[in-house]
Amino acid sequence: VIVGSFGGGHGSAGAALPMSRSIVRQSKFRHVFGQAGKAEQCYDDIRVSKVTWDSSFCAVNPKFLAVIVEASGGGAFLVLPLSKVGRLDKNHPLVIGHSGPVLDIDWCPHNDNILASCSEDCTAMVWQIPDHTPTRPMSEPIVVLEGHSKRVGIVSWHPTARNILLSAGSDNLIIIWNVGTGEPLIIMEDHPDLIYNVSWNRNGSLFCTTCKDRRLRVCDPRKREVVAERLAPHEGIRPMRAIFTREGNIFTTGFTRMSQRELGLWDPTNFEEPIAVLELDTSNGVLLPYYDPDTNMVYLCGKGDSSIRYFEITDEPPYVHYVSTFSSKEPQRGMGFMPKRGVDVSKCEIARLYKLHERKCEPIMMTVPRKSDLFQDDLYPDTAGPDPAIEPEDWLEGRDEDPILVSLRDGYTPPKSRELKVAKKNVLDSRATPQRSLSSCDGTNLPPQLLEKLLEEIQNLKATVLSQEKRICDLENKLSKYTNGTV
Repeated sequence: VIVGSFGGGHGSAGAALPMSRSIVRQSKFRHVFGQAGKAEQCYDDIRVSKVTWDSSFCAVNPKFLAVIVEASGGGAFLVLPLSKVGRLDKNHPLVIGHSGPVLDIDWCPHNDNILASCSEDCTAMVWQIPDHTPTRPMSEPIVVLEGHSKRVGIVSWHPTARNILLSAGSDNLIIIWNVGTGEPLIIMEDHPDLIYNVSWNRNGSLFCTTCKDRRLRVCDPRKREVVAERLAPHEGIRPMRAIFTREGNIFTTGFTRMSQRELGLWDPTNFEEPIAVLELDTSNGVLLPYYDPDTNMVYLCGKGDSSIRYFEITDEPPYVHYVSTFSSKEPQRGMGFMPKRGVDVSKCEIARLYKLHERKCEPIMMTVPRKSDLFQDDLYPDTAGPDPAIEPEDWLEGRDEDPILVSLRDGYTPPKSRELKVAKKNVLDSRATPQRSLSSCDGTNLPPQLLEKLLEEIQNLKATVLSQEKRICDLENKLSKYTNGTV
């Protein structure tokens, strides 16, 4: 086991290396530097939520930026096209379906227009975000997932299976849903206390959790059991975080008994001793880890911190190598992490984070300095693409598939919006979602065929409304150009 304390400068932080070895570690990521976006690249006048919950409050993909915002009379979040930088229009429509504060949001990895949210109102919801900016606030999700008895604090999409979503609530339940049918597939009751975070492994066969009972657990959802656990990977009582790495190890952040922040690397097949442990500093903020499996880099962002530390994980001692720190003056309220297919390969950008301030969101680009303008194969191995590798039924039966990879050689162009089809299997059960209440709206049960026809007609009408809204926007833009004398 490697035990060390945090060191500044480039190179590794940890135990001193033997004299016979090279003092400077060889790595193409040793000189990665962070650069904040210019003023015109930021998103201004965003009233970031003040709710006390240790989630990132921000989610981003190659099309959209989503931020949980302050809202009266319920919960709301803001969705902006990435290109809509600058000052936010105070009348910009929000997504307002939740009746309590929104606690977490997560973009679907297989459809850039699908977003999941969860809230203190005990529900999770799935939203279809149109490519054009709607003219009115969005209040109708495509599916409502009701199954928790207390607030829902975590939503996380399966990395490779279509339409599989995990939710975790303060009722200590983990529920795995098929959002294509709105049904719970798996309910796990293995946690005796509040769940701090959940992380899937690369192919979605397992997930790891951290919990208020100070245990790190590895769960097999299809066996509905905990397959490995470790008591107190960090001895402090403050919240921990854990994420799976590409190789199947688990990277954790937590606190020592003396309230120093600490990180660790663990082999879940042998939880007796850590692979590496590294003490960082004394601070109250929980360290949120953001991991890039393509480069094996992890970026640590503490709420209330004004810096982002980043490390490289390798198979050579000390295993977790400190690379550098990006520092700024303003503390961060939250952070979003762009999937690799959204970075700018022409500028050798290997990661992009979106830092939430009190009233704005600022992009931070992590770049490898290179002189050549050519595509850098060594920086950009094929990365997880937007296509699911497996159907929900096959995954539930025990099959696993790694992500379907795509090349970034010619950059990545997001596909056009694809509608998520929600086919209710038990459409006559009026309990689960607003759509189902059609069966009893006039006091009688409709035949299933007629009900399906009505639902299909409603979907068609909604699609028509969306297309007409886009047309209205286009015409209004033309009209404004005429009145301003630009045409």
